[in-house]
Amino acid sequence: MKHRASVAIGAITILGMLAGASLPAFSQKQTKNSQQAATQKSTSAGSVARGKYIVEAVAMCGQCHTPNDPGGNPDRRRWLQGGSVPFQPSKPDPNWPINAPRIGGTPLPASDDDMVKLLTTGVWTTGSQLRPPMPQFRMEKGDAEAVVAYLKSLTPPE
Repeated sequence: MKHRASVAIGAITILGMLAGASLPAFSQKQTKNSQQAATQKSTSAGSVARGKYIVEAVAMCGQCHTPNDPGGNPDRRRWLQGGSVPFQPSKPDPNWPINAPRIGGTPLPASDDDMVKLLTTGVWTTGSQLRPPMPQFRMEKGDAEAVVAYLKSLTPPE
């Protein structure tokens, strides 16, 4: 009788442990997935805002990569859609670009990884450094990823 009782108690304990372990694990998994989704959404929005700050207030990309309006200011309606390089070198340079490419919107001029590589190392997809006047950035990877997130968030004009 004593043996039967301990077997029954053991079975109940095991079933209780299994039930208790599976239910919290399931709800913890759901909670974790919800938290991850919320974190990704806020991280994504935070990355875009951070990238916007870097592009607009630090790197000043719009000076070259945006055409000017009639008043000579960057045209926000065509933000980062490519533009004339607004200055020339003091000595003639045949490698000096006349136009800066479009960098806003998708598709980007290169893959996300290549854009991050450019912003962290100054090396383009060809393996070469970019030519002046493009700054040879050495951003932290997180900053470069934020810049890419911001650039991809832009919608080119139709």
